[in-house]
Amino acid sequence: MSSQGILAGLIGRGIQASRTPALHEHEGDAQALRYLYRLIDVDQLGLPDSALAQLLEAAQRTGFTGLNITFPFKQAILALLDELSDEARGIGAVNTVVLRDGKRIGHNTDCLGFAEGFRRGLPDVARRQVVQLGAGGAGAAVAHALLGEGVERLLVFEVDLARGQGLVDNLCQRFGSGRAMLGSDLAGALAEADGLVNTTPVGMAKLPGTPLPPALLHAGLWVAEIIYFPLQTELLRHARALGCRTLDGGSMAVFQAVKAFELFSGRAADAGRMQAHFACLG
Repeated sequence: MSSQGILAGLIGRGIQASRTPALHEHEGDAQALRYLYRLIDVDQLGLPDSALAQLLEAAQRTGFTGLNITFPFKQAILALLDELSDEARGIGAVNTVVLRDGKRIGHNTDCLGFAEGFRRGLPDVARRQVVQLGAGGAGAAVAHALLGEGVERLLVFEVDLARGQGLVDNLCQRFGSGRAMLGSDLAGALAEADGLVNTTPVGMAKLPGTPLPPALLHAGLWVAEIIYFPLQTELLRHARALGCRTLDGGSMAVFQAVKAFELFSGRAADAGRMQAHFACLG
């Protein structure tokens, strides 16, 4: 593998601030791998969403080892793949595609990434009722992670009601009836909630703001983000001002990258080293 080298990339919109290339290439250097990671920013290329199939085909034809997939393609990519891991199939979203032997194999490392960061960053928080904003590809992975980490009841709020209901049905089938519900009264749900997780893109550098009115936050909540550029989103800033315990998106970014590195390279990654390098990136 090291003699052949590894060529990987990230497909998404507005990803110029991504730290994923640096994480992968630094770990590759540490393991004496010829490791090259490129951004494929659909915004920068001026392409429509429908170009995803062409980008995937081009990557396969030009010898890419694998691709990470981010907003807004984690569910759209499913129809373009040959195989899915059990976890990706269960979640219904893919963020990592291994290109091997002419096949496109989809994996989901987001679920593992969020779960590991949650265990480390908010190890002892209450989990009776949690509100999640968003039911897209990342949201599906995070919801599975939350229920897997012992959240008793997850209320999902999603502007696309059909997509939200689809996620809830999937969660109840896997984790049990009533474990997840589609929310309708955000203020009421938050008033009784232990935690809040934002999986929407609102708060990213390209989509600044908050995904909900800050007045709905209260000091009894813990608040988690999956956004990491910026690490200090407006939502987290308001939550910290109230004294809430918080979790930024950095840990999910690192731990999903750890697993993706292993899938691309066939080698175990040093999670501590990748965490330290992420912190050094500022």
